[in-house]
Amino acid sequence: MPKIDPETQKLYDEINGMIQKFKDDQKSKADCTLADKCGDMGDVPKIRFSSKKILKGHINKVNSVHFAGDSRHCVTGSLDGKLIIWDTWTANKVQVIPLRSAWVMTVAFSPSGNFVACGGMDNQCTVYDVNNRDASGVAKMVKELMGYEGFLSSCRFLDDGHLITGSGDMKICHWDLEKGVKTMDFNGHAGDIAGLSLSPDMKTYITGSVDKTAKLWDVREEGHKQMFFGHDMDVSSVCYHPSGFGFASCSEDQTARMYDLRADQQIAQYEPPQKNTGFTSCALSTSGRYLMCGGIEGNVHSWDTMKQRHTGTLSGHENRITCISLCPNGMCLASTSWDQQVRLWL
Repeated sequence: MPKIDPETQKLYDEINGMIQKFKDDQKSKADCTLADKCGDMGDVPKIRFSSKKILKGHINKVNSVHFAGDSRHCVTGSLDGKLIIWDTWTANKVQVIPLRSAWVMTVAFSPSGNFVACGGMDNQCTVYDVNNRDASGVAKMVKELMGYEGFLSSCRFLDDGHLITGSGDMKICHWDLEKGVKTMDFNGHAGDIAGLSLSPDMKTYITGSVDKTAKLWDVREEGHKQMFFGHDMDVSSVCYHPSGFGFASCSEDQTARMYDLRADQQIAQYEPPQKNTGFTSCALSTSGRYLMCGGIEGNVHSWDTMKQRHTGTLSGHENRITCISLCPNGMCLASTSWDQQVRLWL
């Protein structure tokens, strides 16, 4: 590593000192723990999901999955250079969309189910209209959103006309899809943005980054509203709590955490029974009582969010889990992996 000059080191020390001060201030105001307050609550059952279907079709690592608003269709992206739209009720392929670049890292389904978006190492976000086909019978590409200086790591639709992206150039971009122009473009973090989650009312969103922080944003503004610390390594994924008052995060530091926006700090921490795995993706049940995280060892772990107890492990994948997505009605969890499989847990 290059040697850090004294002036730069002084700035690092100053920043770290400020972060520690913030943590100390937060800790001084934390007069109780979530586990203490919820100790007399009844235990929730072990997680009851089981692997009911395996969606076969990809021939390389599958990196991302996301459900449409109808809780029936999902889209997956793989290093085989294809997006596949699935009917999860029948386990059939609805559409196969060949990509210009095989290095897809993120996918998104619009809530309406009319559009899908993807991006990755091609440094752009591509949007397809699933209801219109081109001459070859493939979903019509409607927008190529360019201008990134790093890989696209996350994207989510606000509606059919608006999209938010996070990328490896540390930027957050808001897009008007009808005009094909950015409405906002700003530095969001001090490192690659790794995950993005929209609030239930679509008015705010959370981002996670390799700078070990998560931030709260308003969709109408560029400046972040709150910043959250705690993880010792990259924040791999974030997921808004269904109440809108908090969010969960996970990291390869072998922990998942819960943050309360009103308390402005972490309120719970979750660890696997055996500290042998980091986490790549997280999801919360529709009640917010279960937290699920995909592990690099190939299992999905579950916890009772209130009592911070491990409530089960979903086993079946043979390699690193890259992404998990819970359908909006909470009845099905989809997971993707380096083992080339997409599994549905019901």
